[in-house]
Amino acid sequence: MTRLLVHVEGETEESFVNEVLRDHLLTIGYENISARIVGNARLRSRRGGIRPWPTVRGDIIRHLKEDKGCIATTMVDYYALPQSSGAAWPGRADAAIAPHEQKTQIISNALSADLVNTIGGNFNSSRFVPYVVMHEFEGLLFSDCKSFGNAIGRSDLITHFQEIRDQFSNPEEINDSPITAPSKRVEALVVGYQKPLFGTLAALAIGLPKIRAACPNFNDWITHLESLV
Repeated sequence: MTRLLVHVEGETEESFVNEVLRDHLLTIGYENISARIVGNARLRSRRGGIRPWPTVRGDIIRHLKEDKGCIATTMVDYYALPQSSGAAWPGRADAAIAPHEQKTQIISNALSADLVNTIGGNFNSSRFVPYVVMHEFEGLLFSDCKSFGNAIGRSDLITHFQEIRDQFSNPEEINDSPITAPSKRVEALVVGYQKPLFGTLAALAIGLPKIRAACPNFNDWITHLESLV
């Protein structure tokens, strides 16, 4: 049996793993699925927000060493990943100038190489499965705009959500400027948008199959995790 530890960016992703992803992965053979917010989760007033890569890498390596039978993965937003200085995530700067379809693979390959190089020895690289959400978690919610609007009690916004979605070939292409990032678009429409609560409600209403069907990078991640059991 295999255990999976998902290193997440904040409470929204933590809830998604616990409320949406866990049951599916348990049914296909995982023994246990848990989510951990990267960084110092005890500082509750500072939960969420991406940490520098060296901090996250340290968390991942420590957990891999503590549990020799676990697989570690990440679920962090591409948008606002540090690109420079000591906080930079490997591959992020290169991905910024790459075509959309190459961005996640560039970062995933760089993260894997950096972690394996840091651990050294005979580490089994298949135990680390990096995943970066394109461009951020809210993008996944555009997989089904009707369910999204109904789940957060804003059926009046379904058409507006759909108009945003229709500008792109898939929800993962909704882009990452400070104005047009998925969360910024949602916040402009939904005054007082509560990301952890509304995001989880919407994801539950949409369901994993619809998100997988609409979001190819997300689906590749789940498919990879399924293949490891």
